[in-house]
Parts: sequence; structure tokens; C-alpha cells
Amino acid sequence: MLDIDEIVIRCRQAIGEHTPPLAVRDAVTELVSDPGALSAAIGPITEGGIKLLHRAPDLTVLHIAWTPGMQLNPHEHAMFAVVGMYGGQEDNAFFRRAEHGLEPSGGRELTQGDVLVMGDDAIHAVANPRREYAVALHVYGGDFFGDRRRSEWDAATLEERPRDVEGTMRLFAAANAAWAAEAAAEEP
Repeated sequence: MLDIDEIVIRCRQAIGEHTPPLAVRDAVTELVSDPGALSAAIGPITEGGIKLLHRAPDLTVLHIAWTPGMQLNPHEHAMFAVVGMYGGQEDNAFFRRAEHGLEPSGGRELTQGDVLVMGDDAIHAVANPRREYAVALHVYGGDFFGDRRRSEWDAATLEERPRDVEGTMRLFAAANAAWAAEAAAEEP
């Protein structure tokens, strides 16, 4: 039976391969191909947030549940990332650095079973357009929470600033509160 230890073992083995981002992609593709098993291993989703499954200098494995309607401003990871969706939808808008900030450079909609590989120079924003949680494994080729110089950009002005992980957690809390209020207002 799949459990969190097995998820981490598969990602740990992949990170040791010749081309880690592609090996991690293959491992994550296999994991999200059975959303029932992955859901049972992770547990029930009652609110949006980031759940740490594994953290090491060379590998971070997260479970992320995007709250319905949530949007996260453009940001970079400064390490490769692999996102594997097993429920809901995650819309990614990509950007590249330009002379005066950022400019759009495409996007990708991810739904159940989709896997996205991003290089260490990727800049993206994330949104959950559905009225259900978007749930995914996020695997990073480094310590996601380590003291790295990373940037994020204001969603409206695209002004660059240092990455604020605590600010991201506040965004999850606000999105969860808004979703709970909306759900309560819809109850008969």
C-alpha cells in the first residue's frame, strides 16, 4: 500500500539518477496515475495549504492543496520543480524577466494525471479556477524552505521583491477563510 515513506523513497531514488528532473517526472507520473492510492496516502483534504512530506538539502517533497478560487502571485523557485496533479485543476501562467520587470510567456492548465517540469529559472503564477481543491505533489530539486535568494512579484504591478513564504501561508489562510465563508453563505 502506498504511503508517504514510499512517495519519498521513489522521489529520493529519482533525484539520484543521471537527469534528476526527468527521473522525478517519471516517478511523479507513476504516483499520480493512481489518484485513489495517492489520496489515501496523503489523507483527506479539509482546507488548502502546504504539507511537508520530506525536506533535505537536495530534495523537498510537498503536498499542496490549492483552495478553490485561490491565486498565487508570480514567483520563482531557483531549483527545478515537478508538479503532479491528482485532483482538481491548477492553472500556471509563465513569465520571463524583461527590461522593465516581467512579461508573460505562456501558460499551462494542469488537471488530474498531468505532470509539469519546470527548470530552475522558471517564473510562474498559480490559480485554482474550480470550486474544488486542486491537489498535487510538488517535488523540488533542493531545499524549498532553505535560505535562498528568490523573488516573487506583485500580482498587479509585477514589481519584484524577495520571496515571502510566510506571506504565501497568509494567502492560504485568507483563501481558506473566504472559501469557508462562501460555503457557509450557500448553506440553506
